[in-house]
Amino acid sequence: MILDLLFAFGLLLTPASQLRLAGLPVGPGELCLFVWVTLVLGREATLLRFHLTPALSRLLLFWSLFVLAQSLGTLTAKMIGDEHDPEWFLHDVMAYPLLAAVSCLSLVGSDPGARLRRITWLLCGLGSPVIAAQLADAWGFYDLPSVDPLWWDQFRGWSSNPHQLAVLCMVLGFLSLHLAETVTTTGARIGALACAIIPTYAGRLTGSDSFTLILVLAGPIFVAFKCRTWLFSRAQTSFRSSFAWLIALALPLIVISIAPLAYSIAVEARDLAKSMARENPEQTREKTELRFELWEQAIRRGLESGSLGLGPGPHLEIPQSIVASRQMNMAHPEFVEHPKPSFVPNFEAHNTMLDLFTQGGLLLVLSFVGLVASAFWSAYRSGQAGLPALLCGLCIYAIATFLLRHPIFWFVIAICLVAEPIATGQRQSSPAGKGLRGHARRASPLFSRPRLGFEYGARRQGPGSIRLRV
Repeated sequence: MILDLLFAFGLLLTPASQLRLAGLPVGPGELCLFVWVTLVLGREATLLRFHLTPALSRLLLFWSLFVLAQSLGTLTAKMIGDEHDPEWFLHDVMAYPLLAAVSCLSLVGSDPGARLRRITWLLCGLGSPVIAAQLADAWGFYDLPSVDPLWWDQFRGWSSNPHQLAVLCMVLGFLSLHLAETVTTTGARIGALACAIIPTYAGRLTGSDSFTLILVLAGPIFVAFKCRTWLFSRAQTSFRSSFAWLIALALPLIVISIAPLAYSIAVEARDLAKSMARENPEQTREKTELRFELWEQAIRRGLESGSLGLGPGPHLEIPQSIVASRQMNMAHPEFVEHPKPSFVPNFEAHNTMLDLFTQGGLLLVLSFVGLVASAFWSAYRSGQAGLPALLCGLCIYAIATFLLRHPIFWFVIAICLVAEPIATGQRQSSPAGKGLRGHARRASPLFSRPRLGFEYGARRQGPGSIRLRV
């Protein structure tokens, strides 16, 4: 339980970069994760056990390719004479091993699924008080030294920028929805849904464009995945399946009936978008041009390296518009560490795929896409709607931020990778022969597949016979 609490607090406090010690790149969140990694490594070394599960194998494969791609990128930069900013280079070199350890060690042990579910409850249960404490700081109920909870008119809490907090709020909201979807009692479902209220409210206060987009799309995405589960459930006679089929068959008639209201709906949607927007059209245009400028520069830098990358660290020049803006505006939010203009590139594209392309080239991009696709497929096959919708939300955030440095992103990947089993009720409702066809796997002493909330085992009784133990 202590290890789970350490891990949960580490994930919650890592985005709180304003709480880091002066002059050091570590704070309470990083310290909690470092202590957790040390204790878990010590425990596994003492027990002398190692279960190489399929989920852990996928992560180990990704991080192996990650190290290879970053090494090739560093060698390529040396060969073509490209120089690194040593400060940010060391920042990534120190951060990546911790992220790799956190992601891989979260899947060690004989039953990582049950442990990750406990940590998910701790995250959602502790997340609301932690975010509420940041809201209280912003509202003036108390004052933390060296912390400014506002970024201009946006709420950032204890983070350096609002986007760090927005990612955390989005993940906590979807994880609460996932718990509400998978519990069996009404009280637990109400408690899980209650855990999503404060993160959703705080995420809206951050003013993040990506969070606003996810907030609008969250309902349709979740309903789409949920209807897919109901439509293709084996228990075709159930009320939920019948209701889902009724909606699917009636959808054309519904569309035809609401067609005359399309114009009014469009007007209301436009007014909603204007009310949710936090910038005028001119600011939006300038931001869009700046992003395209950074993305174009990132693609060019990646191609200059022969699609092999340039190694860890940022590799883009700071746009002149940002330099001019900093010189003109003397008042800036406090406690923000900006890359300063230098003789070497030290800015990022703020796009996960493009930042990976500049660091590790095409090899790193493809390996990352393969890992995310594998996690999504595992979550999709589980028959749950919350986890696939959460990954869709993270993919939206990946367009505007570098997700790999967020430890909670790797926690979500770990949960999705172990969310593979089909629901027990579906297996039990099928005939014995059909239920086993295509699902029974031969037991292996080296590869064991832990199940999230389920325990399956296959035992051979004789030639051609398999008995499933549930």
